[in-house]
Amino acid sequence: MKLLIIAPEQNPVPPPVGGSVENCIFQISKQISNRHQVTIVSLQRKGLPKKTKMGHVTILRVRGGSKKTYLSHVMKKVKGGHFDLIQIDNRPSFVRVVRRAFPTTPISVFLHSVTFVTSPMTTRRQAAIDLREADLIIGNSGSLKRTLQHMFPQHKKKIKYVHLGVDLTQFHPGKQISQGRFRVLFAGRLIPRKGIPVLMKAIHIARKTAPAVHLTVAGGTHHAAYKKHLKKLASSLRLPVTFIGNVSRSRMPAFYRSGNCFVCPSQKLEAFGLVNVEAMASGLPVIASHNGGIPEIVKHESNGLLVKSYRHPEAFAKHIVYLAKHPEVVRRLGKQARKDVETHFSWKKTAKNLMQIYQSAI
Repeated sequence: MKLLIIAPEQNPVPPPVGGSVENCIFQISKQISNRHQVTIVSLQRKGLPKKTKMGHVTILRVRGGSKKTYLSHVMKKVKGGHFDLIQIDNRPSFVRVVRRAFPTTPISVFLHSVTFVTSPMTTRRQAAIDLREADLIIGNSGSLKRTLQHMFPQHKKKIKYVHLGVDLTQFHPGKQISQGRFRVLFAGRLIPRKGIPVLMKAIHIARKTAPAVHLTVAGGTHHAAYKKHLKKLASSLRLPVTFIGNVSRSRMPAFYRSGNCFVCPSQKLEAFGLVNVEAMASGLPVIASHNGGIPEIVKHESNGLLVKSYRHPEAFAKHIVYLAKHPEVVRRLGKQARKDVETHFSWKKTAKNLMQIYQSAI
């Protein structure tokens, strides 16, 4: 199969920092390239070549700008090409332009969240119109599939899902070095929906009975005022928290191995939660909001702990204290977490499931 993947306009493929969508594109493409030809079009960034060829994967990079400008550059780059299927990641608004250029080619929209089919990015009515031209809509969890089917009942039959994966050789357990501390980790964008204030308040409560608990936060933000707000909150709570900023993808495995547990306190729908899978692959127990697709990954008291009252810091604090005081539970949950990821969440499995859907469509 000759597959064209159109990445969003925000980050290059592969992304040096962050860019979970672009990372998914890169990892899936690597897995399917032994049997299929893959062309990826993504953002050009200084220091990266305009064209990268890796076996049967070709990455073409074009100039960015607005979504409309970027898409124009993409279409000029692929004009006249022949593809068996076109995948558009996270940009349903691109579909109609792509359809005009490729009227008979099956088009799949791979959605990683509901962000680009809801306000303020678009209206539900406009999203439904954009998705009308797609042959397939792929979500990254059963939860996202059900949400999309509820939102767009007219497209129900063409909505499928595949779970995402993790590089099992890159992300693996390491020797825990506690140095008398119980290190709680968070990784993600510093935005309100991620629930960092809830986590910080939970750490404050937990330290009253488990003073060894410390917090490390990895991630950046485009909103300096929000990061300032978080640091002010940490100061007012007298928290031992370290903000380490954006961490490159190559350094993320070591980041996970530096902790004793990982907390994902998402306050709004979390379609999948790739950071949870990466932490679990690294042998960490995960404490996470019972929210969206997270329960498809984290199984309560088997490979991690789920928090139903995830708006309340006390609920997270209870689980953090429990793990801090029971190292044998940390080891048991972490061991099972790694085993479950090996079974269910490899990129190889993601790619296999996705291509089965595509081959059926063709």
